[in-house]
Amino acid sequence: MYTLITAAATAEAYRTKNALNKEDVILGDYMELPDILLQSGKVITLPNPKNAAYTHQMLALCLDKAINSVYALREDEKELLLNTKQLFQEYDIEIKVADDKI
Repeated sequence: MYTLITAAATAEAYRTKNALNKEDVILGDYMELPDILLQSGKVITLPNPKNAAYTHQMLALCLDKAINSVYALREDEKELLLNTKQLFQEYDIEIKVADDKI
C-alpha cells in the first residue's frame, strides 16, 4: 500500500515525505509538473479540486494506485477531502493533513 502526498510542487511535500521516512510514497499535484518528474513514476498528476467530480476522481485514483493514506497539503484539497473523509474510510483510505502527527 502507498501513501500519497499532494502539492508535489512545494517544499512542504518533500518535508512531509522525509518525515514519513517510508519507501512507498507517491507525490502528486494538480499544478503543472516537469515531465521528468512525471516520467519517474514517483510523481503523478492529480485531479483538479475545482472539478465537480474531484472527490470521486481522487477516490478512483487511490483505489487504482493502491493508496491507503493521503496527506492533503493544499487548502482547497484539504477542505474537499476532509468533508468526504467518511467515504474514503469506507475503502480503508485515511485522509490526513499536514497538522496530523507523522
